[in-house]
This record gives sequence, C-alpha cells and structure tokens, in this order.
Amino acid sequence: MQSCPPVALTIAGSDCSSGAGIQADLKTFQHFHVHGLTAVTCVVSETSNIVRAVHPIPIGVLEDQISLLLDSFPIAAIKTGMLFSAAHVSAVAALLGQARGIPLVVDPVMIASTGASLLEPEAVALYQTHLLPLARLITPNLPEAEVLLGEQIPGEAALESAARRLAERFGTAVLLKGGHLEGDECVDLLCDGGEIHRFTAARIPLPGSHGTGCTLSAAITAALAMGHSLAAAVALAKAYLGETLQYSYQFSAAGKIPLHALNQGTSLHENEA
Repeated sequence: MQSCPPVALTIAGSDCSSGAGIQADLKTFQHFHVHGLTAVTCVVSETSNIVRAVHPIPIGVLEDQISLLLDSFPIAAIKTGMLFSAAHVSAVAALLGQARGIPLVVDPVMIASTGASLLEPEAVALYQTHLLPLARLITPNLPEAEVLLGEQIPGEAALESAARRLAERFGTAVLLKGGHLEGDECVDLLCDGGEIHRFTAARIPLPGSHGTGCTLSAAITAALAMGHSLAAAVALAKAYLGETLQYSYQFSAAGKIPLHALNQGTSLHENEA
C-alpha cells in the first residue's frame, strides 16, 4: 500500500461546466498528486459564457461538510473560492477560525469572467472582518482588490502600494493579480512579510479564459500542502497556470471563451527542487 499523499480542502462552488470552482480545484490538486476534499457552498448553473443561476447550499449542510472533513482528515492546506452570501462567509470563518494551524488561501471570488456577480454585496464586510484575517494568503484580482480597498488601482505603478496596504490591513500575505491591466506581460505581485516578489509572464493571446483564478489559487494550495514556502508555491502555481492556458481548448457549441484543460505538458511536480 502506498503512503498517503498530502491532503487539501477546497470550500467553493460547483461549476457544472467544470471550468472553474471545485471541479477546477480537484483537477489541479490531482496534477500535483494531492488528495482533494470538497465542501460545496453553492451549485452554479453556468458555462464559460453565462451564469444562469446560483443555488446556495443550506448553511447547516455546508457546516456539516467542513466539520466532518476537519475531524476526519490530516488536512495540510485549505482554500476558499465562491462563498456567495454573508451567511456562508460567516459560517466558513467560524469553522476555519478553529483550524488556525492550517494554511488558508482565500480567493475572494466576487465577479465571474462573464461579468456576473458571484458575491452578495453584504458579504464583502464579513470577508474583511472575519475571513481575510485568517488567511495565509489572499489572491484578489484588480477589481476584487479595488472593492477591498474601496478605491481604484489606476495601473501597474500602483500595484505595489495596493498590495502592501491590503497586506497591512488584513494581516496576511497578498498575491495581487494584474491580469486585467493592459500590456504584453501579465504582472502579479506577492507581498509577504513586507517583501515583494514580482511574477511576470507573457500574455497568451486568447479570446478569454474561464477558471484562471480558481486554478491558480488551487495550485498554490496544493503546493503549500506539499510543504513548499509561499513564494515557491506561487512560482509553481504560476508555471502550472501558464501551461494550462497554453493547452486550453474550446468547444464551438460553448462559445468563444476557452476552457482550461488539465496540463498536457511537463509534469511540474516531477521537477520540483
């Protein structure tokens, strides 16, 4: 019998098109040979082009999933994705507050790539006061960071200041994703303990993408579960995301936005230092 792999938990929504949400998280965990657990917050009727409906899971059912998994498995890292409502954020924060020894990655999912809202407005305050301070890392994109800061981030020159202020405000490391900016390169900044790590990658010419935030945060979570430092985890995750984008595909019936494939190129976990 083989030894047990590291275990990671994702607390997120279910995407029936399997491009984002817990489906994307499990694909990513599998790539890194990490055993994935799931606590479902909502079931989303969506494709890469439309969010038709969000069906929240009852709070008691969500709490039961999380408490059972925390009691039953040696969880090495946790990530949260789509939480949707203030009640869901509050319930998740209360349970994860009892598991402070496990590194937590919070992807503050607020808006889908289609532009549809994925978070009730009243939930933002609870994110800020209850959940983000529990995190080892938060991974906002620019629109999400602007909501959390309450101000606009006008361009690349403002990224470092925004990342530092977010890190100070919530007492956590911040990976501020700059993919929404214009330019030939995508720039992400990791602020951790006052240190800034800059990650750049050439922009891949695609008509759109679906599930990039979920995939990136899940890859970071998997790498943390494997014992990597935060900076190394982000570097591995960025490399993995780049390969999934290179190998992404689209179904003509599903529209113009490509879906992420499992990585078909180099197995990055085999080349880790």
